[in-house]
Formats: sequence, structure tokens, C-alpha cells
Amino acid sequence: MKKIVLTAAIIAFGATANAQIKDSLRRMVKMEGAYNFRDAGGYKTTDGKEVTLGKVFRSDAIDKLTDKDLKTFKDKKIVTVVDFRGVEEAKKAQDRLPENTNYILCPAGSNNLPTAQDMVKFLKDKNFLFDMYGDGGIPYFGERYRSLFVQLLILKPDEALLFHCTGGRDRTGMASALFLKILGVPQDVIESDYVASNVYLAKNPTMRGMYSGLSKMAGMTEEEIKQQMELRPELIRNFFAAINKKYGSIENFFQVEMGIGPREIAVLKQKYTK
Repeated sequence: MKKIVLTAAIIAFGATANAQIKDSLRRMVKMEGAYNFRDAGGYKTTDGKEVTLGKVFRSDAIDKLTDKDLKTFKDKKIVTVVDFRGVEEAKKAQDRLPENTNYILCPAGSNNLPTAQDMVKFLKDKNFLFDMYGDGGIPYFGERYRSLFVQLLILKPDEALLFHCTGGRDRTGMASALFLKILGVPQDVIESDYVASNVYLAKNPTMRGMYSGLSKMAGMTEEEIKQQMELRPELIRNFFAAINKKYGSIENFFQVEMGIGPREIAVLKQKYTK
């Protein structure tokens, strides 16, 4: 039954997600308490290398990890967690982590969970996601993602790192896109990795319940809600376009906003590609 559901979801979200999902067995980490927990590695770069598997992971909320999940967590050697949720958001659903995990909260631009009324207002504005990924989000990008890349630089060879937010799709999706971009992964592959969250999160009952509730409040069908909320390649393109417009290049953004210049980028490539 799971295979049938997944196949239907792949068809629904199109060829871009299809290519990534077919290759996802290398990356998906089966968790009982998370739906979008996956390895960020395994992708080919433009210079013929591959992003190393088993070093960097991404996920949706991890407050409901089971004891079995925590064992998997430790087996993956994840010692550092970077959380992009807001302060109140994180308080209401605290990460469940193994003891002595290095936990870093990076809440830039997202200090509170949007209310249902806020979400209805956003849905009425068809450009709200473009604003989040574009000029509206730029003031927060450096502050939000700086700690992630600092931690990646100092991570030891026998350790792994996880970054996440609530859905593992927007804030986490942007972080993953930056990580893959700076390592030299092609744009179309980055987009495939990004939109794959649509498929994984379709299995999350919380997401389904949210669509149903918002449908009633907004006077929209659940299908209309899904279409508004669905991740699309043009969103991540808008993200990079906004950065390029202000900074001239992704590399300049890293230098100006995160203090990560050519030398540090070379270290990242040396550590996370082979």
C-alpha cells in the first residue's frame, strides 16, 4: 500500500520530484517520529565529485522521535543539531535528542508560529511564498544560516550534523539549497531535492489536518490550499535570484553575511565532497 501511495504522489508532483524520489533510497532515513528526515549527500557536483553521504542530514520536526529513532540518530553519529524554528515555535515542540547533543537555535525572522488566521491571510496572497524566498526574506538569510556553515566548518571527521525546522521544507529547504550550491551541485538537482519535500510530507497526518482546517477557514478547497503551499522550483530560483541581485553572487553572500570566503568554501568542498 505504501508503494502505491508513494507512486501516486510522485505522479502528482511531476517529473522533477520523480527523479529525486527514485534515487531517495540512498538518502531517506526511516524514522517513526519524523517524515522528511534525509541525508543531504549523494549528489554529483559539476566537477565530477559527489557530496559525501552520512555527514549532513536535514529533517522536519524531531520533537516526536521515538526511542528507536534516537538509536538511529546516534548510529548516524549526529552530534550537532541546528534548528531554524522560532523561539516560541521551538518551546512548544522541543527537540527530542540524545544526551550531550550540541543544540543551536537560529530563529532569524521566524520568532513565532503563524496563527491559523495568519495562514488564511497568507493564502489569500498568492505571492506570499515568493516574498519569503525573495526580497522579503533577505534580511534574515545571513543570520539564520551563518551558524550552520560555521558548524559545518568545525565538524570533526567522525561526526555528523542535522539541520531542521518544523516542516523541513522552507527554511530547511533554503539551507539545503545553499549547502548544495556552494559545493557545486547543479541547479536542476538542487531543485529536485527541494521539491521532494512535497512527497515526503504528504505522508504526514499533521499536514493533512492543516489543509482540512485551513480549507474551512479560508473558503478554499483542500486542493487549492495544497497548490498554494506546494513547493515549486521557481521558489528556490527566486531565492537565489534575490541573493544574486543584492550580493552579485552566492559566493559574495557567503563572504559578506557569513564571513565565509574562498578559503572556507574550499574547506567545505574538501570536507563534504569526494
